[in-house]
Amino acid sequence: MSVFLTELYGARELLFTWTMRDFKVRYSQSLLGAAWAILQPLSLMVIFSVIFSVFIKVPTDGVPYPVFAYTALLPWTLFANSLSTAIPSLVTNMSLVSKIHFPREILPLSAILVSFIDFLIACSVYVILLIFFQYPIGPTVLLVPLVLFIQIILTFALSLMASAFMVFYRDVRFVIPLALQLWMYATPIIYPITVVPEWLRPFYYLNPMAVLITAYRDIILHNQMPNWTYLGLATLLSGLLLVVAYPYFKQAERKFADLI
Repeated sequence: MSVFLTELYGARELLFTWTMRDFKVRYSQSLLGAAWAILQPLSLMVIFSVIFSVFIKVPTDGVPYPVFAYTALLPWTLFANSLSTAIPSLVTNMSLVSKIHFPREILPLSAILVSFIDFLIACSVYVILLIFFQYPIGPTVLLVPLVLFIQIILTFALSLMASAFMVFYRDVRFVIPLALQLWMYATPIIYPITVVPEWLRPFYYLNPMAVLITAYRDIILHNQMPNWTYLGLATLLSGLLLVVAYPYFKQAERKFADLI
C-alpha cells in the first residue's frame, strides 16, 4: 500500500487543485454560498433541540442540548457529506476516468477534503455556541485532531471501497442515503451513549462512528479521556478497512475505463 500512497503524494498538487475547483463549483451561482456548510448542521441542531429537549426530554448529563447535539452533528455531517459526494465521484467524472491517467483515488479524496472545508466553516458556529452557553473547555480538547484523523481514515476507506463498487453496480447510489440514515440512528447523535444498555455496548461499539462520536463528547464536553480500548478498536477497524479497500480500489481501477 506504500506504493499507492507514494503515487498519491506525488499527485498532491493535482489533489489540491481538484479540491479547490470542487469547492468553488459546489457554491458557484449560489445565493448563500459557503453559508450552506453552516445551515445544514445548524438547522438539524435547532430541530433536534426543540424535539428532544422540549417535547421529549433526552438526558444530556447536564450539557445544554444545542451544544450536546452540535458536538455530534459536526463530525457526523462531515462523515455523511463526504460519503455522499465521494462515492459517486468516479461515475460523476467518467470522462476523466476513461481518458486521462492519474491516481483515481484523488476524486473521492478531494470530495472528502471539500467536505472537510465545510466542516471547518461550520466549526465557527460551534465556537459561538460554546461562548453563548459559557461552556468550559479543558485540555483534553487537544485530542480532537487524533479522533478526527481516525474518522478521515474510516471515511477514505469506505469511499474507496464503495466508489469502486458503484462503477460496477450503480445500485449503490440508492443504498447510500438509506444506509446513512440508518447509520445515523445507530450512532449516539440525538441521544447519549448512557441510554444504551451496558450489556449491549460492546456490540454497539462495533460501529466505529459510535466510538468516535462518544470520544468527541468525552474530550470536548466532559473534559475526560476517551475510552482508549474502544477508540483503539475503531482505529484498528478503520486501518484494516483501508488496507483492504485501497488494494481493491487499485485493482478495480484497471477496469474502470472499460466499464464507464
